[in-house]
Amino acid sequence: MDILDAIKKRRSIRGYKPDPVPKAAIRDILEIAGRAPSAMNTQPWEFAVVTGEPLQKMREGNIEKIRSSAKPQPEHQVAGWPNDSIYRVRQVELAKHIFEIMKISREDKEKRDEWLERGFCYFDAPAAIIIYVDKTLPEASPAVDVGAVMQNICLAALPFGLGTCIHDQGIMYPDVVKRCAGIPESKRLIVAISIGYPDEDNIANQITSTRESVDKITSWVGFTV
Repeated sequence: MDILDAIKKRRSIRGYKPDPVPKAAIRDILEIAGRAPSAMNTQPWEFAVVTGEPLQKMREGNIEKIRSSAKPQPEHQVAGWPNDSIYRVRQVELAKHIFEIMKISREDKEKRDEWLERGFCYFDAPAAIIIYVDKTLPEASPAVDVGAVMQNICLAALPFGLGTCIHDQGIMYPDVVKRCAGIPESKRLIVAISIGYPDEDNIANQITSTRESVDKITSWVGFTV
């Protein structure tokens, strides 16, 4: 697949077939993704790839936490958008679009809660990739590097017929994830990526997000034409 096509076709997949993903395919994807640039070639990322019973235990542990009203304990700073900012506007627009596609009304708390829980269940994907770094690193320093390898994973998955979804929900309860995935306490969880074969009949996969025009967000300096 051409790299430009891959970038254009990448989308968040929130509904998956139950078919297992071969370990060899994910290994190849991570090998390719590891070619991402990093500051002074430090390559701060590490991966735990989880499937089967351990992934099911992670789902169950996360849901138990949510339903008991346990406060999330993310190990990295979670993004927050000022209420009067364009970033908040974009976030709200996407949420409205999702609920419209999923036919979830503002008043339907039960369905909203069910949708929230889907993220904590890795959208029922057959596998999940947990990206983490060593706690000896400053919290902010590996963020750009992890973003690069994260994008590479999503793009490299496409030629294998696999879809992905990047999300924070899967690592909001680090004690659950580390226990089930065997990740040492010396590591800091950064993000989760659900991965599997897209279920194109799942209405959740009709969700698309918009992008701002390049001309709206770009300043051209020194160009004459």
